[in-house]
Amino acid sequence: MNRGIALDLGFIQIYWYSLFIMLAVLVGCGVIYREIRRQKINEDYFINLLFYGIIFGLIGARLYYVAFNWDYYVKYPIEILEIWNGGLAIHGGILAGFLWILYYTHKYKAKTMKTLDIIAPGLLIGQAIGRWGNFFNHEAFGAVTTKEALQGMGIPDAIVEGMNIDGFYRQPTFLYESIWNLVGFIAILMLRKYKYLKTGQLTGFYLMWYSLGRFFIEGMRTDSLMLGPLRVAQVVSVILFVVGILIFIFSKKGTRFDNLYKESDEDAIRF
Repeated sequence: MNRGIALDLGFIQIYWYSLFIMLAVLVGCGVIYREIRRQKINEDYFINLLFYGIIFGLIGARLYYVAFNWDYYVKYPIEILEIWNGGLAIHGGILAGFLWILYYTHKYKAKTMKTLDIIAPGLLIGQAIGRWGNFFNHEAFGAVTTKEALQGMGIPDAIVEGMNIDGFYRQPTFLYESIWNLVGFIAILMLRKYKYLKTGQLTGFYLMWYSLGRFFIEGMRTDSLMLGPLRVAQVVSVILFVVGILIFIFSKKGTRFDNLYKESDEDAIRF
């Protein structure tokens, strides 16, 4: 499989996959940083949270992927460390990141849901960008189709030719998910402007939006992680979608002036 080398310096190779993961992290963190500056929230709190959150998220994403491909990695254990070859499962990263946030907010007596709300938009745009790493790694693709069918959808020729995998043109499901996440990012920014937005509703929206798109797009993929006859990502998406609904509903409790997202720094993040 062509792993998409962006730059070969002889002594080191830089992969497109790694570059897009790095870009996703930088843009996502930039969105988060802009929000904490806007709300005048303690910057050190979020810088430390994000630094270790990224590390634990990457580890969680890799271990999750390896766990569902254990039959392969038990034969080639050294490849577990080769994350530049692909193999990061976002659901594993979300789980590991969430556990870290729970620990961190408990340690500093901060509001967990408020913290998650601030992170959600950055995470969504990061996922939209990160999917392009799958394109260069020939991952996250769908069923066999034709060149004419892809061109008929208005997909640029560069992407169409990139979806010629092992001699067959494939549905660019990575692209569908990237666009879905980008639209969700725009929607969540618009929702964030709502005057009576409650703490927790951005997190609930993120879980519902991402899970809904992931469920249907995952059904189109031919390289899904499987657990018996079930696509793991679809099972997890259903669970997260329900969790998102519950969070969104319970966040609405009280009057329209209670538990607002746009509350002061002292009330929102306590140390």
